[in-house]
Amino acid sequence: MKIGYRTLKTAIGTPLAIWIAELMQLDNYVSAGIITLLCIQPTRKSSFLTSWHRFGACVLSMLFAFIIFELIGYHPLAIGILLLLFIPTTIPLQLSPGIVTSSVILLHLYSSKNITLSLILNEFFIITIGIGVALVLNLYMPSLDTNLKRMQEKVEDNFRIILQEIGSYLRNGNQAWNGKEITETETLLKDAERLVLRDIENHLLRGKHSFRDYFAMRSRQFELLRRMIPLASQMTVLYEQSYRIADFLEELAEAVHPGNTAMTHLQTLRKLRREFEQSELPKTRIEFESRANLFRLLHEIEQYLVLKKNSTPRQKLRA
Repeated sequence: MKIGYRTLKTAIGTPLAIWIAELMQLDNYVSAGIITLLCIQPTRKSSFLTSWHRFGACVLSMLFAFIIFELIGYHPLAIGILLLLFIPTTIPLQLSPGIVTSSVILLHLYSSKNITLSLILNEFFIITIGIGVALVLNLYMPSLDTNLKRMQEKVEDNFRIILQEIGSYLRNGNQAWNGKEITETETLLKDAERLVLRDIENHLLRGKHSFRDYFAMRSRQFELLRRMIPLASQMTVLYEQSYRIADFLEELAEAVHPGNTAMTHLQTLRKLRREFEQSELPKTRIEFESRANLFRLLHEIEQYLVLKKNSTPRQKLRA
């Protein structure tokens, strides 16, 4: 059984907050642990936002409680009226995520039957300890670079296979490929996008994120690869141009690794296109349709390479 970092921090922070509150001899000290539990979040950004929501809502709830309970009295009806007024107020102030936490404080004040300065200070310390412990623990977030690097390598392996399979079909009409790399890559890119967003929220001062640029580029390239497949599969008759493009795709597949630039392949592709344009015109309808599909395929390959060429230089990208 694998224990995640968030679970571990919750298991450490909750009793720690309770222990600190108990050492300070605060009433309802267990609530400090509840607040810590609610404030443990998967990213630093969400942790700061959650802490602000909880703190702001708790302070606001104490103000409402003092006014409502002192005017109406400590009666269940007063709690209903208080919530009717308090909850809508949190929405324009963007404090609504802190409603649950503030409800705990409200019930403390209601149970006391007498709101005093010492009680307000007691609740303030409980809130501060609960949120403070969570914030300290959330300062540590594990690096996601290893996972993102692993995803990067797997995406590139799949790209290599997809390019090789398209080339194989153009060369010999091979239809044995089950296409599992397509669905696998789609899932990988979606998971990587979520992981990148999470990593961005863990680095609040980082202006750029190289993996975000990388996977955005790969996602656009992947859409082009998906458009290449039906173009290749529509080739009912193979021609010399088919074999030439197959050779080029296989070279491109081998270039999905560090140290290669797209410019060289773009030059080769454009030279290939000029040769096709100078070749003998098609004589039959089938040949004409096949030639048209090959030109469309060349266009998609060119866009694939242009995306790589124009990609950010912050990370050493692959072809």
